Amino acid sequence: MSTEKKSAKEWPLVKGRALNDYRVFRTRSEIARSPRTGEEHEFFIIEGGDWVNVIPITPQEEVILIEQYRHGSKRIELEIPGGIVDAQDASPIAAAERELLEETGYRGTRSTFLATLRPNPAIQENNLHIVLIEGAVPSADVRFDPAEDIHIVPMPLREIDHLIAHGKIAHSLVVAAFHMLDLHRKGLIRA
Repeated sequence: MSTEKKSAKEWPLVKGRALNDYRVFRTRSEIARSPRTGEEHEFFIIEGGDWVNVIPITPQEEVILIEQYRHGSKRIELEIPGGIVDAQDASPIAAAERELLEETGYRGTRSTFLATLRPNPAIQENNLHIVLIEGAVPSADVRFDPAEDIHIVPMPLREIDHLIAHGKIAHSLVVAAFHMLDLHRKGLIRA
């Protein structure tokens, strides 16, 4: 057995083609060459805009969670507000502030960018930006998109770990967002 340290290498793109457009995302096929074997393989990619997830915390240390029916899981999921970063958004923070206001009617006094994650780099090319918004208070009426039906659920921040541990919060990107908040509060990531 060789003890030589090896690194992964990029796969050169041979060709690609657009497949379908589904309004909120598109698909494409790519043929790439293995740097190890030289063989060509086909991969399928989901193209889409970047997303933002918002962790809104009130002055009373409650997180503003949302419940909504998700057609993929066929369940009502407990999540945090979020959505697509629109072209007119100046930054992920601006998108987070907009999404929070639209989905919950809340505004905050301080917004902090926490991280950029890749939701599923095996098949997706977009990023997920996580933003903490503190001092969140009700400020306006909600403005749901036509396909949204959201219920607002304020929850003490201290209960989040319990909700995750017991599967009440099961959306992996929401779990990841709370992990980034934990790292931020421990001083392990600096905004």
